[in-house]
Amino acid sequence: MLGGPSLELIYADPWLLALAKPSGLLCQPGLGPELADSLLSRAQRRWPEARLVHRLDRDTSGLILLARDAETHRRLSAAFAERRVRKTYLAWVAGVPAGRGGVIDLPLARVATRPPRYGVVPVAGGGKPSLTRWRLLRPGQRASLLLLQPQTGRSHQLRVHLAALGHPVLGDPLYGDGAAAPRLQLHAAGLRLRHPFTGELLRLRSGCPLTAADPLN
Repeated sequence: MLGGPSLELIYADPWLLALAKPSGLLCQPGLGPELADSLLSRAQRRWPEARLVHRLDRDTSGLILLARDAETHRRLSAAFAERRVRKTYLAWVAGVPAGRGGVIDLPLARVATRPPRYGVVPVAGGGKPSLTRWRLLRPGQRASLLLLQPQTGRSHQLRVHLAALGHPVLGDPLYGDGAAAPRLQLHAAGLRLRHPFTGELLRLRSGCPLTAADPLN
């Protein structure tokens, strides 16, 4: 553990770090002393040079990459922007989707600001193309475990896409039933990318802390 409870170091080398963020922890400090605690502030106690490459929602757990110098940050940021990083998530969702998997292709845009909220909006109305691949891993009687691979990186993409599919993430107070689970049942489980300097293929994984069995049964 590092800098506080449940902050786990997954990978480290001279250029980058991979940490596992717990649900409920901000990626970076917010405004005000009550929002000072974050993954970044905890990491910088040990690595003062660390800087975030990407982010997760506060209530989403899982893998976060940090760069240890400006050039690594530039290269990793470009890899994310150019969709050269394969991201894999796990989620418990309400109900059982039809079929074993598929693609959700729905444009998204912000529809409210306080709190920030996103929705399906046609491209002609300002929506940005958004694509999510999903696969059914474990159907339950009232909930299902899905593997998700976002092909784009829109804010709240997975949560909005799954709600639009009719199967919101359990514990989601914005797009589903926040009381359905003790936390948002969404976890960033894997990242696959080429190392920005060595070219090595990195396969980073974070163990899944979500409920091991159907949480609604």
